[in-house]
Amino acid sequence: MSEDRKVPALPVPKPRARSNRKMLIFLILFFITVLVVLFFQSSLSRISQIEIEGNELIAPDVIEQASQVAVGDRFFAASSSAIAARVAKLPMIQHADVDKHFPGLLKITVQEFPKVAFQLTADGKKQAVLADGAVTTLPPGTSIPLDMPILTGWDDSNPNKAALCKALGEIPQSALSDVSEIKPEPSESYPDKIKLYTRSQYEVITTIAYLPDKIDSLPGYIASLQEQHISNGVITLLEAEYHTPYETVPDDAKSDAKTTPKPTPKNTPKNTPKP
Repeated sequence: MSEDRKVPALPVPKPRARSNRKMLIFLILFFITVLVVLFFQSSLSRISQIEIEGNELIAPDVIEQASQVAVGDRFFAASSSAIAARVAKLPMIQHADVDKHFPGLLKITVQEFPKVAFQLTADGKKQAVLADGAVTTLPPGTSIPLDMPILTGWDDSNPNKAALCKALGEIPQSALSDVSEIKPEPSESYPDKIKLYTRSQYEVITTIAYLPDKIDSLPGYIASLQEQHISNGVITLLEAEYHTPYETVPDDAKSDAKTTPKPTPKNTPKNTPKP
């Protein structure tokens, strides 16, 4: 056979790997799309349970209504931060946290403003007063704690009441355990002046502005008076601190002296009971 005669080479087919890869990607995307559609149409994508924790004074249905979500709503429709912000706008709510636990559990945890005092309505109903000034009526039969003050003579429209509640919220409850009652005693010199009645039989004159700083010195002041066998009188905690015995006031003027002590001049050195 002649060397010039050769068998022609067979054509080499082109690889189809790229085409198969495109088909595979298309199928994967198709099945993912189907699964996503099926998921959002199933109960797994819905809120199946709402848990509310931390509430004592505000009803759970009020919190749920403020959250603007309900069982059956889409689980991923609203963010946790948006729900928490709506709940935190409620009176009596100081802070709110929202956690989502798949599948379907929405957990709302609230922190209410602390109770700082109590008050009685004209018809005798007991109400708790919170640090934000909000008021809530207590269930019948609920007793008022003995270590918390009662507010008397306060109008809900009085701006000083809200300021007082805020100040009380900044004071440890243990520092107020001897205070049984707080009433307004405004004067020209001190529009926010208040009178506190203590369970140890003293009357305390101060102001809302001075209260957070002055209340810390009150137990020591009372202890000093008791060491001197002084068991009652008016304690004034303003620019200066002093004690006025009841017996030094004439009987016909005693009531006026108790309720309207003269304000202490500014820059007066602090007077303390002699040991």
